[in-house]
Amino acid sequence: MAGHKKSVKSDGWALFDRVVRTAPLRGVTPWHHHPHSPVYEPDYDTLKMLLRVPAFLGSSSTTGLPALALDVWVAYELRRAGFEPDAVWPRDDVPRILPGPIAGLLQNMGKADAARLRQLLASGNTFGGTVAASAKVLGKNYMKQVDVVMSDWDTGPELLISTKRMDDSYTNNAPNRMEESYGDAKNLRSRHPRAALGFVFSLRSNAFDEAPRAAAWILDLLAKLGREDDAYDAVALIVPRYGSTGVGDPETSEPGGDDEPEALQEATEVELLPPTEVEPLPTSDQALGHLLDQLQTSPPVELDLDAVPEELSARRFFGHMVRHVLDNSPITRHEEARRLLEEATVAPSPR
Repeated sequence: MAGHKKSVKSDGWALFDRVVRTAPLRGVTPWHHHPHSPVYEPDYDTLKMLLRVPAFLGSSSTTGLPALALDVWVAYELRRAGFEPDAVWPRDDVPRILPGPIAGLLQNMGKADAARLRQLLASGNTFGGTVAASAKVLGKNYMKQVDVVMSDWDTGPELLISTKRMDDSYTNNAPNRMEESYGDAKNLRSRHPRAALGFVFSLRSNAFDEAPRAAAWILDLLAKLGREDDAYDAVALIVPRYGSTGVGDPETSEPGGDDEPEALQEATEVELLPPTEVEPLPTSDQALGHLLDQLQTSPPVELDLDAVPEELSARRFFGHMVRHVLDNSPITRHEEARRLLEEATVAPSPR
């Protein structure tokens, strides 16, 4: 895939979009009936496919693609839960950040006018910040770029999720970055006490063998971050496992780069749609389908679900975040998300 280095970010977005649009569980309710309460079942297969993309493209962490894969999956899950597709950022189409009033305008315009507006929105021009390149939210003391957002002008932020990933140097980098996450939670919670505030952390599986004490410390602090009233409402841990030979492992630095690359890649460092880097899709739809076929046969990325305590499971995380949003909004909002949850609440009829 060396020929795709020049437009690796464009290729990454194109493949991310293709993966989620062709996911077998796209449009399938994530809620499953349980005697006590409906259980949210995440689409882990789609996450594993998204995590393949950076290695497939030969992408380094400096491109932001490894971190962005996690953001794309979290946003995809929120759409599966029934939240309005345009309201969940990053969107699965350009522009990635689209204010609610503009999305509503598009739905109510004539076909020709709507086509022209979509063309303008896809141009990469931010129009003075109306269409932002990233979702920045004002906290109590400073602006914070947040990775996955649900917000509108008449509600303010309803959901704010930050993501981080760590693939190396576990002992050296974990303390500082975890402290930053704690401070970010306090900053956002102080200004937006009713918003669902979440944190998703990706820790590579080799941490449990190479730095078991650091891994145990990280898991302990992640759990505590989700227990405090003025921090995160829920925290999730993702543990990806790459091949023991390094096959399928995203590169951590470009050739000739630093010997000690930044081990913890924040998705907030990614410019979701930088005006200076906008390119047309690098391939035709047919060629993109061929790339997806190649991706499906590329070295797999697995998930060590057994390494994740239930308190930090993605299942618990999404279930809690969805319920938090619904509990803190009028019954007339998010009607599809409410319907999916209510359907799973009713016991299935016996056959």
